[in-house]
Amino acid sequence: MNQSLKAQLQEKINRKTKPIGALGLLEFIALKAGLIQETLFPVITNSTIVVFAADHGIAATGLVNPYPQEVTAQMVLNFIRKGAAINVFTRQHDIRLVVVDAGVNADFSAIPSSDWFIHAKQDTGTKNYLEADAMTATQALNAIEQGREIVRQLGAAGCNCVGFGEMGIGNTSSATLIMSAITGKAIRDCTGRGTGANDEQLNTKITTLETVFIKHRLDLLSNDPYGLLAKAGGFEIAMMTGAYLQAYAEKMIIVVDGFISSAALMLAQQIQPEVLNNCLFAHASGEQGHAGMLEYFKAEPILQLGMRLGEGTGAALAIPVIRSAVAFLNEMASFDEAQVSSI
Repeated sequence: MNQSLKAQLQEKINRKTKPIGALGLLEFIALKAGLIQETLFPVITNSTIVVFAADHGIAATGLVNPYPQEVTAQMVLNFIRKGAAINVFTRQHDIRLVVVDAGVNADFSAIPSSDWFIHAKQDTGTKNYLEADAMTATQALNAIEQGREIVRQLGAAGCNCVGFGEMGIGNTSSATLIMSAITGKAIRDCTGRGTGANDEQLNTKITTLETVFIKHRLDLLSNDPYGLLAKAGGFEIAMMTGAYLQAYAEKMIIVVDGFISSAALMLAQQIQPEVLNNCLFAHASGEQGHAGMLEYFKAEPILQLGMRLGEGTGAALAIPVIRSAVAFLNEMASFDEAQVSSI
């Protein structure tokens, strides 16, 4: 970290016409934006949310999800028709939305490739990890590289602030397994209701994931992000992992969404520990395990709305707050400029 720049940014923030600390978390966000961009005058350009969609073999069993697997493909079509929550929020706040087919069990070949819909299908979903590895090592690496390439293209188009969302019935289960393996927390303490499981469904989900954890000896993969992805990950999570890594390399401001997005960040951090230097955490998800993830990252979320929808919706709502932080840093008068007496 550039300590000289940090001191200059803090002085600039402190000299604005306000009591020190009066803008709360906005002051931290402004400081971090300046440090990420290595300037006293950070800017936000071409903000983008990328939603990675993929299916999970475990979902076909119905053991971990109340909604059928077909909902993944149906929601992707909803994104394309601009009818989902993420469409509403990105449209409202002038944020670019990109949807990626990372591995949905559906044929989208009739939809042309464009700057907002990307065909990157690794397979028609992962394997059922109750029976086999979720994906091959090659598939995991390919998905990571594809995520990197998507963000390279965003950077070339001038994006310097990015958030990642996801869609995939069953993906809270993969996120739970990843979290448990990396943090050492019990499966039960990492498992939430996902798309709305009742008490009986939640207990079945916990029991199933405990079986998977033991079957694949995930406790031995706590420091092996590639192995963990292959055993129990999802294509959208693997692709998002690569996207985080490239966003860091591109010096982008990274807006971290909720539970599944944070699981991918856990994997990315193991590959590149400094990725956290570029991260702002959008919100505290209502999904049970997310509080433990925020604690693991030592992160303070920007918003507390009780959301647990996914799709990158928390990130889309946090980006306007980040823009506000950058705006006050650049546009608010200092005590000297306003001729206001300071302490």
